[in-house]
Amino acid sequence: MAELLYQGHGSLRMTTESGKVIYIDPFAGKGYDVPADLILVTHQHHDHNCIGLPAKNPDCVIWQNFDALKDGEYRILRLDFAYVEAVEAYNHHHKKSECVGYIVTADGVSVYFAGDTGETGQMSGMAGRSLDYAVLPMDFIYTMDIPETVRCAKLIAAKHTIPVHMSPGKLFDSDRAGQFTAPGALIIKPGEMIQL
Repeated sequence: MAELLYQGHGSLRMTTESGKVIYIDPFAGKGYDVPADLILVTHQHHDHNCIGLPAKNPDCVIWQNFDALKDGEYRILRLDFAYVEAVEAYNHHHKKSECVGYIVTADGVSVYFAGDTGETGQMSGMAGRSLDYAVLPMDFIYTMDIPETVRCAKLIAAKHTIPVHMSPGKLFDSDRAGQFTAPGALIIKPGEMIQL
């Protein structure tokens, strides 16, 4: 089965059943010693774009927000081990033209990595896609507050929703995590891995 490691803050590592490794917004925590086959960056803030941090396989693909969003068009990356769709991401601290989220599908499992965002116009349309997981931020300063994150989780209607990016400067905030009450809420602490 595919696996998802939460490294902390907004950083995650996804491993496919065949052993392909995808890092999303590398910055926080541990676990960067496993060589990457794909690195995804949602935007260029320092706590999301440390592409030099993960070890890399020789043919590693690095896909950043400026690759994923060109001339106003959200692009698709097709690899033999993953299908990656760029989607909208924006809020009061993040320009729509400079940020993206990603829906990654691998081994028949779809995971929406929202990046730093608030509610977007595309979220309500995601409900019809029956996404398996949504990874949503809720730090209340640079992203959404908890009520908005819960509302977005209900809009997206993924089977499971994982809160991340909970408090500036922290890998994790257990108090805030405990307040995330969306249907299908799944709390993962830094260093924990789940099977997808």
